[in-house]
Amino acid sequence: MKELEKIVEVKGKKFLFKVETSDRHEDYLKYEKLRNEIWDYPEDNLPGTRNMMCENFFHEGSSLFIAVYKEDEKGNFSKEDYSHLVGFSYGFVGVKNKEIGFKDPGNLWFYSQYTGVKEDYQHYGLGILIKEFQKEKLIDLFGIYSVTCTYDPLTGVNAYRNIHYFGMEVLEYRVSAYGEFGGRLNREDVPCDRFFMLWDLKKEIQRPNYDINSLIKDKLIVLEANYSKIKGKSGEIELEVAGKINLEKENEFLLVQIPYDFYTMLRETDVDKEDIRRIPLDWRLKTRDVFLNLFKRGYKIIDFRKIEIDGKIKDFYVLKK
Repeated sequence: MKELEKIVEVKGKKFLFKVETSDRHEDYLKYEKLRNEIWDYPEDNLPGTRNMMCENFFHEGSSLFIAVYKEDEKGNFSKEDYSHLVGFSYGFVGVKNKEIGFKDPGNLWFYSQYTGVKEDYQHYGLGILIKEFQKEKLIDLFGIYSVTCTYDPLTGVNAYRNIHYFGMEVLEYRVSAYGEFGGRLNREDVPCDRFFMLWDLKKEIQRPNYDINSLIKDKLIVLEANYSKIKGKSGEIELEVAGKINLEKENEFLLVQIPYDFYTMLRETDVDKEDIRRIPLDWRLKTRDVFLNLFKRGYKIIDFRKIEIDGKIKDFYVLKK
């Protein structure tokens, strides 16, 4: 069997990436505790610890648990407890075609449900490193080369990782995929639309040539942000406000802008003033309209880019027909 752990050094700190194999149900409590610390939504809980233990690939099930631990004060990994756990991922095996089911191994894919990192460690690139370790283990242990997941189309950090870095493909735009969904990273009055993604672990990233600066210069932007200073939850802040939709744009390549930091936007606009509170909802409804329209017209997302323009970092999806 292939190695189930590895140590990675990032910015002078060492982290242990480890596949969970424990047969002690209490060892699984840390995953639920970390999920709730990151998302702060107790209602969206993982299965009970006994169920998580049983569903582990190393026991009776088809789930993969990956833990990321920080080094202890001596630079070792002698303490694999919650205080040293800084990240995790969780997912399980599913089937593509329900009529074929589990009869054909080629019909299997892996649904990656959670990937999370504690706030204090979100600037070490651990999200990407977790996914890379997950990829290695899915190939080594499961023999599976297709991974699916969902993410919020308005979150640039996830778009960069999934689309630009890993070259995942958007299979579907799902409207209000999880109903009312609250917590730190969502808000119940903003529908939780999601992209449903496919990550082909065998596929090399190949993109058509395009010049994003020329696309911006030629105003081939279907949805662009305006900027406004508002009185947010923590004080005055400048936020992007969704501008006018230009669905009449027609070109081989088109751009769609999203907010630079949608998570901050959700928190800062969580106030009583209705016009401020509505800012992220406007982004949701307008981008939903744009993506559903462009996908229907035959456009596909091929990249995601961060560009600095006039001192502001702007996030763009790149679509090609």
